[in-house]
Amino acid sequence: MMSTRHLHARSLRVVVTGLTAAAALTVAGAASATAQTDAPTRAAAESTTVTPAGDEYAATLAGEASFTAGAVTVTCTVSEASGQIPAAPGNHNDAGAVVSGTNAPTYDSCSSSLPGVDATVTTSGDWTVSMQNGAPSTAGLTMPTGGFVLKTSGLAECTVTAAPDEAATATGEWTNGSPATLTFDAAAVPVKVEGGFGCPTSSTSSDFSATYEITDTTNPDADVAVTS
Repeated sequence: MMSTRHLHARSLRVVVTGLTAAAALTVAGAASATAQTDAPTRAAAESTTVTPAGDEYAATLAGEASFTAGAVTVTCTVSEASGQIPAAPGNHNDAGAVVSGTNAPTYDSCSSSLPGVDATVTTSGDWTVSMQNGAPSTAGLTMPTGGFVLKTSGLAECTVTAAPDEAATATGEWTNGSPATLTFDAAAVPVKVEGGFGCPTSSTSSDFSATYEITDTTNPDADVAVTS
């Protein structure tokens, strides 16, 4: 959806502007926070069923996850998260999304496109995922206040905190399949940037892009699916 494991997500990229952007590993998404909020609202009237009911699942990064802010890119090639589909009848909602808890995603093997700048990501707290049937179906990953912290060291020492004031949601597109996939395409997330020279302290949001493969860990022969 950030501190424990289980979503094999994609590498994290953060784009920061120029040398000053060097440490602006300003978290996630290129979409606006408003757009994120609107997506789940538009689909809220449709019924949703997530199957197999009660099964546990893993989310694994397929490729890279990227955070973009300005002209610098930070990528993480390892990301994991896990959770459990609600048992019946909680896996169905007649008029909206099916919401459940998920482990805070972990992000490792991160690198910066700027020479001399290293990046690490720490996640924490209780995260949730909201799956909504629609055309397309969506999944919203909600992080708690301050649940995602990106730090840079080297040429620029910055701290980027996502959801600095309240919980925030990154919304991605869900596709059923073997495995199912969840894709975040420049999803916008509010951030607060702190630090000295090279840190984009005026930035208030960043873009997150990644694709996760979702697999059923209770029954590897089953597929996790979102339907009506």
